[in-house]
Amino acid sequence: MTIDAGQVTLEVHEGIGTVTFGHPRGNSLPGALLRALAATIEEAGRRDDVRVVRLQSSGSGPFCAGASFDELVAIRDAAQGQEFFSGFMGVILAMKRCPKFIVTRVHGKAAGGAVGLIAASDYCIAHDSGAVRLSELAIGIGPFVVGPPIQHKIGLAHYTAMSVDYDWRDASWAQQVGLYAQVTATQEQLDAAVGDLCRKLAASHPAAMAKLKQVFWEGTDHWDTLLAERAAMSGSLVLSDFTRAAIAAFGKK
Repeated sequence: MTIDAGQVTLEVHEGIGTVTFGHPRGNSLPGALLRALAATIEEAGRRDDVRVVRLQSSGSGPFCAGASFDELVAIRDAAQGQEFFSGFMGVILAMKRCPKFIVTRVHGKAAGGAVGLIAASDYCIAHDSGAVRLSELAIGIGPFVVGPPIQHKIGLAHYTAMSVDYDWRDASWAQQVGLYAQVTATQEQLDAAVGDLCRKLAASHPAAMAKLKQVFWEGTDHWDTLLAERAAMSGSLVLSDFTRAAIAAFGKK
């Protein structure tokens, strides 16, 4: 489906459900695209012909630039702000609840909310160019909604460091802390590694994988409430004069 010049697709082949999202502005994530992505992941989770989900973005540039700056500057009240950031909540919860493993392919840089999608994956394979950055503090907010899956994946110390200094960290660092399970030197190796793993998982026992995924996400049952509270935090901060000025300056870089 096409959303605000972006799109989300689901293709199923031999038990692998490939979910692809894309947007011409660095694969950024406007609210409508976030909602479509959550719905598509939920659909893949329901389908009997899907045994593993492959998540990827389109093109050869960034994996994902995070939240749409156009929508951030257009937010006019706290309710609208919470609604926008709830889009990231919807995708994270859909990924967590999906009874199938989600294997994510990262072909380039990932900023802001994109790091949350990576952390919410069950397994992630990246190209060496897949640097990561939590850039939210630079625009006057914070990585509130995406924080829980990142902290769950890499621990509080690494999440804290990423949030505070908001520098780019290379793919090797991301692998060392557990955000990436594998890093490849070429895009061809990336495709081969992702394809091989997805085929292997598509041939594995669905019930065993579903139960193992429940183990991976133990202790997160309260996230519906927690992420909604975090979305409200971001939704109110984005209205401040400081944040609006920071977003405008950041967007010109």
